[in-house]
Amino acid sequence: MKNLIVPFGLLLILLATVAPFFLRDYEWALTSYRYVFAAGAVILLIARLMQRRTASDLRLRRLYRLEVWVAVIFCVAAFFLFYPGAELRDWIAFTLAGAALQAYTSIAIPARESKVKG
Repeated sequence: MKNLIVPFGLLLILLATVAPFFLRDYEWALTSYRYVFAAGAVILLIARLMQRRTASDLRLRRLYRLEVWVAVIFCVAAFFLFYPGAELRDWIAFTLAGAALQAYTSIAIPARESKVKG
């Protein structure tokens, strides 16, 4: 079940990230994308914290821990969406950092797991 929650949270983050750029004509998209992003970030954080993945390999454990930090980075990005003094670049910077680390871990974890098993 937890394996279905993580992609759902990431999908919400993706949809909320592209909404202000592609749906400028719709008022509901410009006003509610922050809540969708924040919900996706919180869902992702809860799912990552509830995953109990253990490994004997130190590098694999660090990659699992990095996935939790990715969720924290997305939560910080959600904070900047609601902070009155923040600018667009603050939110985008944390979102891009989280996306880059998520892409790295999605490649590195299966590669490392295959090395450890075989």
